[in-house]
Amino acid sequence: MSGLLARLARTRAVVRGAILVERLWPLVLPFVVVTSLFLSLAWFGVFRFLPDWVRLGLLALLAIAALASLLPLRLFRMPVASQIDRRIERANLLEHAPVSVQSDRLAGSGDGDAFASALWREHQKRMAERLSRLHGDLPQTSVPERDPWGLRAVAALLFVTALAYSTGPYGGRIADAFQPPARTDVAPARVDAWVTPPPYTGRAPIYLTADANRERRDFAVPQNSIVAVRVSGGSGEEALSFIDAGGAERAIEPEGGADPAGGALRFSKTLSGAGTVSLADGGREVERWQFSVVPDTPPEIRFTEEPRRAVNGTLELAYEIEDDYGAVGAEALFALPEPNPDAQPLYEAPEMPLSLPRRGNRDGAAAKTSRDLREHPWAGLPVDLTLSARDAAEQTGESETRTFVLPQRPFTNPLAQALIEQRRILALNRKEQPRVLALMDALIMWPEETFDEPSHFLLISAARSRLGAADRDETLRAVVDELWEIALIIEDGDLTAAERRLRQAQEALRQALEEGASDEEIERLMDELRTAMQEFLREFAERAMQNQDFAESQDGETMRQSDLERMLDQIEELAKSGARDQAQDLLSQLENMMNNLQAGRSQQGQGGGQQSEMRQQMDRLGEIMRRQQEMMNETFRLDQQQRGQQGQQGQQGQQGQQGQQGQGGQGQQGQGMSPEELAEALRGLQEGQGGLRGDLQSLMEGLEGLGIQPGEGFGEAGEAMEGAEGALGEGQGERAVGEQGRALEALRRGAQDMMNQMQQAMRGQQGEGQQGGRQDRAGRDPLGRPRATTGPDFGDSVDVPDEIDTQRAREILEAIRRRLGDALSPELEREYLERLLDMQ
Repeated sequence: MSGLLARLARTRAVVRGAILVERLWPLVLPFVVVTSLFLSLAWFGVFRFLPDWVRLGLLALLAIAALASLLPLRLFRMPVASQIDRRIERANLLEHAPVSVQSDRLAGSGDGDAFASALWREHQKRMAERLSRLHGDLPQTSVPERDPWGLRAVAALLFVTALAYSTGPYGGRIADAFQPPARTDVAPARVDAWVTPPPYTGRAPIYLTADANRERRDFAVPQNSIVAVRVSGGSGEEALSFIDAGGAERAIEPEGGADPAGGALRFSKTLSGAGTVSLADGGREVERWQFSVVPDTPPEIRFTEEPRRAVNGTLELAYEIEDDYGAVGAEALFALPEPNPDAQPLYEAPEMPLSLPRRGNRDGAAAKTSRDLREHPWAGLPVDLTLSARDAAEQTGESETRTFVLPQRPFTNPLAQALIEQRRILALNRKEQPRVLALMDALIMWPEETFDEPSHFLLISAARSRLGAADRDETLRAVVDELWEIALIIEDGDLTAAERRLRQAQEALRQALEEGASDEEIERLMDELRTAMQEFLREFAERAMQNQDFAESQDGETMRQSDLERMLDQIEELAKSGARDQAQDLLSQLENMMNNLQAGRSQQGQGGGQQSEMRQQMDRLGEIMRRQQEMMNETFRLDQQQRGQQGQQGQQGQQGQQGQQGQGGQGQQGQGMSPEELAEALRGLQEGQGGLRGDLQSLMEGLEGLGIQPGEGFGEAGEAMEGAEGALGEGQGERAVGEQGRALEALRRGAQDMMNQMQQAMRGQQGEGQQGGRQDRAGRDPLGRPRATTGPDFGDSVDVPDEIDTQRAREILEAIRRRLGDALSPELEREYLERLLDMQ
């Protein structure tokens, strides 16, 4: 009985819903039709093109129709239980109301008559048997009778079509019905917007309308970036405006006027501060981007060491430069602490451009610059020095001011000293010309007692005559320069001419590297540097042969010209491969070596039995490191060649016999070695690596015999060599190169530890260092390399790329140049690649 009642309850619920639908749907259908017509008109964009009065009238008409369609709802009545039961009985063709019987009760009390109650329950039971297959009924609305032509389907069809149309570019919006009438012109067909940071930042352009940035509205860009917007295919009346942080709005005029010839509008704006860029069309905002500007701070420059005189007399400055995008220029500013206001100087303050720190330098923003200012008339005078740095945005920063004496060239000859003194007096004040003439007359009054060489007398007499006839600043400056040349000739003879030519060649090459000169210009300057260096070394050797004391001062120190030639070749190779920063560092090291060579005329040699043994051990270590470097380069070359062969096997397998015969000679010539020969070469390197490990073990035993404990670096180097040996035996070139590089780095650490122990052991045997420039040269040979008492140069003073890094740099440059040669490359990409090639 309980199951029957549950089934009956479900049937009643279904029938109740059917009755609700058939009573409510005819009353709601007019409102639904009116609403669908409104939505269809909005999505089709009708309201966008209607005049204002027509749009408002149509809206009012639709609103009245919607209200009128709601009036029949007052006739709606909810179905009662009896109506539901009769609907069920009629739908199931049941007689004698079996459904109603289940809920009906006997009339009157009924409880006192047991027979009547039993009879009634039996009647309900028999009626319930008819309800075993009870089912509901479907709604039967009167809509078809009211709309025999089916016009309601037209409203439904318009609704679906308008909904699909609204998703397109020309679809309307519901809000168009409540806004001023839209323009008859179509919206812009294409909007392209991008931000180009200043070239000196090295940042890539930001494409605002790219798919990855369409959802973004806030962008952080460097200061002075240029935002560009291009609208093509639009109405031609689009407007771009910039709203600053204070809310002030300024219009951005299009480039080329409001009616461009190509049918596209282009706007551009330099972002110097935060704000919002808005693109509108006919009062309707199309796009909006908000920008926060990262300010470009002025550069900062500071001294890291006090200005000092280098061993060769040049002024050496050590400093740090910090800038968010890198400084583009720096210079040293000189001034006299107490200038004479009545003087008429012939020369301005000396000029000294400063070298910039390399981008991405591991040592931070530290840099050094040395410049020979000894020829300037201010040499030997107290000066105020301030460092100034400038970035690409023309912002400048200055350091604190240091006061010191500008280095001057020492002159030992009294006559040369007198000329230099009078030269300085004349250069600082042209009014002192009569006094200088009188003093020069005194010099040449007794030539037999004053001059050792007749040529010196003739030179000074000629200079005195020119000074007496000089009446302009240009001629006076020529006399000042002439006095300097005469003093040099009296002091040193012809060696200074070669020295000056060498210094000029070095300076020209440095400037070319900083300015990014072409490979042809670099090659020409390298030839000039080689010629100047050969001339300088030849005259230096002649001076050593003529001066026995000077020759003996180089006791035990060997200067090999092959070392200098190899360094020059390496500088040229680095410059041509694009590693200009490393080339400048190596050029600075070469300058220091030549400066030390010039200043090493009075250096004394050192000897000793134990020092000789230490020297031999350090020479052996330097040879081991050199052989390890060469072995790593050879392993890398063979590994690259082996990989190239493996990559070509698939292509060669698909070629026909004719193609193989036609390309056989070329492939053999390009590869040079067969796979079997490559494997044999790797095994040969394995034997060499094992021998190198044995030499390292022998070196460690020799050091222990000298009382020096090998550091952990040598132990790590031995383990890395053993790993490289195993990798070479298995033909794994890439892993072998990694182990060899690790061994080389460990050898350098062990060498540094060994040198420290040797210095401590010999500290008691060596006296205190000499004063002045000699202290700066302690432990260095004339070329600036570590002496044999302190160890060879293990390559950690300047980070010079090896053959592997150089080859990779060439490949990157070739890829960039090939891309630039592609005529189909976008203009923005070409500009970016050109900036990569010009980056310093």
